[in-house]
Amino acid sequence: MRGAQAAAVVAALALLAGLASADEHNHRYQVGDVVTLWVNKVGPYNNPQETYNYYLLPFCKPKPADKTRHKWGGLGEVLQGNELIDSQLELKFRTDMPKRDICTMNLDDDKVEDFTEAVRRHYWYEFFADELPIWGFVGPPPEQTKGDSNVYIYTHKTFDIAYNGDRVIHINLTSESPQPLTSGASLTFTYQVQWKAVSIPFVRRFERYLDFNFFEHQIHWFSIFNSFMMVIFLTGLVSMILLRTLRKDYARYTARDAEDLESLERDMNEESGWKLVHGDVFRPPKYLEVLAALIGTGVQLALLVLSVILITIAGTLFVERGTIVTVFIICYALTSFVGGYVSGGFYARNEGKNWIQTMLVTACLFPLSCFSIAFVLNTIAIFYQSLAAVPFGSIVIVLLIWMFISFPLCLFGTVVGRNWAGAPDHPCRVKRIPSPIPDKKWYLRPHIIALVGGLLPFGSIFIEMYFIFTSFWNYKVYYVYGFFLLVFLILLIVTVCVTIVGTYFLLNAENYHWHWTAFSAGASTSLYVMLYSVHYFVMKTKMTGFFQTAFYFGYTLMFCLGLSIMCGAIGYLGSLAFVRRIFRNVKVD
Repeated sequence: MRGAQAAAVVAALALLAGLASADEHNHRYQVGDVVTLWVNKVGPYNNPQETYNYYLLPFCKPKPADKTRHKWGGLGEVLQGNELIDSQLELKFRTDMPKRDICTMNLDDDKVEDFTEAVRRHYWYEFFADELPIWGFVGPPPEQTKGDSNVYIYTHKTFDIAYNGDRVIHINLTSESPQPLTSGASLTFTYQVQWKAVSIPFVRRFERYLDFNFFEHQIHWFSIFNSFMMVIFLTGLVSMILLRTLRKDYARYTARDAEDLESLERDMNEESGWKLVHGDVFRPPKYLEVLAALIGTGVQLALLVLSVILITIAGTLFVERGTIVTVFIICYALTSFVGGYVSGGFYARNEGKNWIQTMLVTACLFPLSCFSIAFVLNTIAIFYQSLAAVPFGSIVIVLLIWMFISFPLCLFGTVVGRNWAGAPDHPCRVKRIPSPIPDKKWYLRPHIIALVGGLLPFGSIFIEMYFIFTSFWNYKVYYVYGFFLLVFLILLIVTVCVTIVGTYFLLNAENYHWHWTAFSAGASTSLYVMLYSVHYFVMKTKMTGFFQTAFYFGYTLMFCLGLSIMCGAIGYLGSLAFVRRIFRNVKVD
């Protein structure tokens, strides 16, 4: 009796082990285990964001419909517009399946109209099996059936699945047997499954989705080299200003004997340039609360981007659906302390008094701007019944993360910053009465310097923008985050150098209103990125319709907003360090 019980326990454990092995999380299967095929979304191929529920088209639906199984992913997966539904098509590990019917459909006018519209707009669909994406088209594009007035739909799917041991390696879908769409006709949709063994290791199975020839093209390496040479040129230019131009000026301020003092007094009466604004250069800028919030947010965004890049390089996050978006949201919330710390410290050093208002602006400025844009896009997506519409529950989760993680950390950072790093320590005293600013030539005006300041930073990332835009809008997986890291660091260095040069020219024109000019010189990079996005939309894509146009420019606007704040803040901090350095030895009472 005990032997029978022991045998039953062993059999039960073996059964449980077998069930546990068929798991999409550990990606291990035994022969005959079910590999679930999930249907995800469908939409026009030329409009990547215009996606809909797969069963919005009258495809064969699982039965019974009220027991349809959904797979809910993480926050990032939902925000990217994924909705996985069990197709109930039978795929068994390493078990070939001959041609089998899915369903027989009688076409009426509505179904013919829906399918015809989908084929003419070149609709594609996406499946997932064992976390591997599978793509196919609803029907052959009209250009392949020229001269034929009929519109065709594929009625047969062949799944060619490669495996290595107990793991799935590749899944390829072939759509076949196009049939004309005619009202009153009866169509039978079928599928079959074929398995084959391969020697490709599991860790390399995602490489087939990476376009090595595109991302590792020679021009990509050349752009990095070109940007690096730009960095050398700009750092050399800044060094020349510091070591040659300013050194002569310092000599006049370090005179010690009487003769030198007389010469100094004579030179001061005849001198012009940056030295004459020593009593105004550290005067607090206008709209101090807003500038402090922008600088704090910009430093936070720079740290955020750097963190996400390093985490992605370490963990290959691009393999999992929505993981990068989830990491981005979490890292933004956690880096809010840095934003508050920088903002609070900067505001206090400039003798600001309304620190609570500054903290609120810092915590709300960027999230509220993005939320406003996202709200408009979400309203459009809801109207179109698109999967791009973010569910209410996901919106609540994002708001809770901001309310209970991001906002408190920003508040704490502001308090720490204003108390630990908020003591005024300007090298020169500020005059009570502001000095008049003389008129200068047009090219030394602040708005001209600000506009020109963004050209070189944009030039350093121009090529990388093409690769990023292409990966986001043209179904390519961006995986060269090592390139991204180099370009990001080059962008920061170029931005700092350009704003330093612009600030020097402005101060040399005896204009001490350099704060917003320095910020704008870095922030103007996003203006050129926005102009480039218009060029890319018109010349490089085939996007059509109000929906996709709104999402394209809405997403681009959010990206440019973050880029402008980040580059503006980094450029300003570089200029601030430069100004403090050159006025450190200028002590005139």
